[in-house]
Amino acid sequence: MHTIDLTGKVALVTGGSRGLGKAMSLGLANAGADVIVVSRRLENCEAVAQEIRGKGRKALALAAHMGRTEDLDTVITRAYDTFGHVDILINNAGMNPVMGELSELQVDLFQKLFDVNTKGPWYLASRMAPRMAEHGGGSVINVVSVGALKPSALVGFYAATKAALDALTKVMAAEWAGKGIRVNSLAPGSYHSDLFDSAANIPGYMDGAINACLQKRVAETDEIIGPVLYLASDLSSYTTGHTLVSDGGYMVL
Repeated sequence: MHTIDLTGKVALVTGGSRGLGKAMSLGLANAGADVIVVSRRLENCEAVAQEIRGKGRKALALAAHMGRTEDLDTVITRAYDTFGHVDILINNAGMNPVMGELSELQVDLFQKLFDVNTKGPWYLASRMAPRMAEHGGGSVINVVSVGALKPSALVGFYAATKAALDALTKVMAAEWAGKGIRVNSLAPGSYHSDLFDSAANIPGYMDGAINACLQKRVAETDEIIGPVLYLASDLSSYTTGHTLVSDGGYMVL
């Protein structure tokens, strides 16, 4: 019988202090992992780290901007100085969709989304991969979006940068399989979070999200934990280069 036991594992979660990232951080801790919580605001990271310590696990809070490689270098150094190894990397941090027609969007905005949604995850994973290999491998999870796989009007920049990350996931998987590192994408649909729910007052927004999937509902935040634990654990030992969609049936409508 297979169970999820991450005791002895160290996980690093970017964007790990709020919304889906916070649920991931706490879910990994509940499964036995020690967790490095990374986001832009240190106080938010520390609050989640305190919750994790309350569960009897070790936690490290670090502030970093995904678009700044110097910040990510510091994250890697602090992570390895503190724990000695990292077994699970979840590239969850990302810049939210900016609505607008392609002909009206500005060049600097594309660069900003690309830096956070694509360049940052590539840089962090690629600089950590050799170290993960030295400690027997690990699992990298790049959080993309169903918007990367089934893009719609007005979210072109977001869809393009997340689709690029999904492509990079497959390249990472091919390049690092021999190092014992599995790399997969996770593509969530609509989940309740502070960011998603803040848009609930936009006319038609919530109804649109509900009606866009087969299950006719928005997922609860904690429902992201199941897919994450599957990809992070040995339950997915024969899964790499895959995009796991968790969307309530959005992709098939």
